[in-house]
Amino acid sequence: MRRTWFAIASATVLVVQLADAQTKITPPKNKYTPQQDVQLGREAAAEVRKQYPVITNSALSGYLDRLGKRLVAAAPPDLNNPVFEYSFTPVNLKEINAFALPGGPMFVNRGMFEAASGEGEVVGVMAHELSHVLLRHGTANATKAQGFQLGQLAGAIAGAVVGGGWGQVISEGSQFGLGAALLKYSREYEKQADLLGAQIMARAGYDPRDLGRMFETIQKEAGSGAPQWLSSHPDPGNRSAYIAKEAAMLQLAPREAQPAEFQQARGLFASLPPAKSMAEIERASSGGGGGSSSGGTASVGRVGDPVPPPSSQFRTVQGGNLFDVSVPQNWQALSSNNSVKFVPQNGYGVVDGGESVFTHGVELGVARASSRNLQEATRTLVANFARSNPDLRQTSDTRDIQLSQRSGLGLGLVNRSALGGTEQIGLYTTFLADGNLFYIATIVPDREADRYAPVFDRIARSLRLRDAR
Repeated sequence: MRRTWFAIASATVLVVQLADAQTKITPPKNKYTPQQDVQLGREAAAEVRKQYPVITNSALSGYLDRLGKRLVAAAPPDLNNPVFEYSFTPVNLKEINAFALPGGPMFVNRGMFEAASGEGEVVGVMAHELSHVLLRHGTANATKAQGFQLGQLAGAIAGAVVGGGWGQVISEGSQFGLGAALLKYSREYEKQADLLGAQIMARAGYDPRDLGRMFETIQKEAGSGAPQWLSSHPDPGNRSAYIAKEAAMLQLAPREAQPAEFQQARGLFASLPPAKSMAEIERASSGGGGGSSSGGTASVGRVGDPVPPPSSQFRTVQGGNLFDVSVPQNWQALSSNNSVKFVPQNGYGVVDGGESVFTHGVELGVARASSRNLQEATRTLVANFARSNPDLRQTSDTRDIQLSQRSGLGLGLVNRSALGGTEQIGLYTTFLADGNLFYIATIVPDREADRYAPVFDRIARSLRLRDAR
């Protein structure tokens, strides 16, 4: 009898030790309340459901809901705020992507199911996304940004995940790229979500190493560039290794596995109409006239029609807490999550075949720096531009410049113009305080370069970056 008691006691101690051994995750500083998280998520989710091809198949939505509820039930009680409003929505999009909004709404792309080799891999990504909700990483990012009202945040989040509407937001002085920043997590937050996600998986009866396997699958699918999910969820490094290490410290709860359900779900996805791409969704959200990189709803005319000369009158545009810049009065703002273009009438549009064409104007943007060396980071940026512009080539050596009173680089590029002949591109880069790369790119057909040169020079000189250094 004593031996039996000792064996039970030893097993109990072992389970307690395993629980104690797991990594302790502390939520970051947050000035917002959980109720505000819920309000943000509710408003943004309503906009997402208007724009995204939500799947209404009851078997698929029911299956995803069961997976989500199983994870919620396994969430740490001290993080699982009772005000959170969880929902789990499948969408008919081809990208390998999933995202959760503050307060609980989660959306999972069809592409995630098609890329996964089993249920555990999809559940792993869902547990990771749920962890961002539980740790309130979105509003923690907003806390860092400072100075924004709740209504601005809700619109920014919706704009970030749907696309569209950003030209107007920026012209009104909201935060440049704020929506992207709210849902674009730091490597520290990513590691927190990985580790907490692994712990939730184990308590729900799933092998946490499936999360590491899914990351490897996503990386393999990336090809020449990171897929959408990884662009907002950067790899903290050694991801599979530290997830496996965490998994070794965790006790898997018993679970009645039903592998047939996952295969049935994949079959149901295959029976649906073809999945859409995010580019198609963004084009639709901007009225069809802005292309996948346009967020504005203002008309930009038709590429090929005469482009009016730049106005001699300039207006100052405030990009929230990031920049101020002066642009010609008759140029319109068109923006995506990480950049904003200022273009004249007929200087930007979509041509036959759905290709977005940018012929006149200036683009200001933020890109993830590949290196802390500005020369190397700029070369990588040019290489990324060249992937979608095979005729792009550099025409001048990089030169040292001053951009907003900080050290920068400038260089010249040339590309084939959609209007015939060639176009000249000027590229100017500098580092932001957070280590990201800020750039200005000017573009004009070669035959009009002399007329636009003083305009571009005035724009570059007017730039004031306001990030903390």
